[in-house]
Amino acid sequence: MSIERYGTPKAGALPFAKAAGADGWLYVSGQVPRDRNGEIVAGTMTTQARATLDNLQSVLETAGYSLEDVVRVGVWIDDPRDFSEFNKVYGEYFLTEHAPARVTIQAMMMSDLRVEVDCIAYKQA
Repeated sequence: MSIERYGTPKAGALPFAKAAGADGWLYVSGQVPRDRNGEIVAGTMTTQARATLDNLQSVLETAGYSLEDVVRVGVWIDDPRDFSEFNKVYGEYFLTEHAPARVTIQAMMMSDLRVEVDCIAYKQA
């Protein structure tokens, strides 16, 4: 078995890869609403959820996976009152026919983050 890593950290960055995979399984690290320059995307939960899920989708695609390959999603939200707003955006990415298992947890976020999302995907070799 070999382990493949995607988006490994650059010098001075946080010490983790964006994703790591082995034997068809892909573990995607928590994605947050950052733009291409690494800056936090400010705004409403809708804005941050969309940016976060775009980043998650990008990491999956870089590793050769898609949202349809996701079997489990972990969601951390700062304010539980944003749950409904997050779900509206989430439903645009994870359609009912490919809905993965999911957990949503309230968590104190760093900086001005409202949401973080990680996932586990599987694709048969």
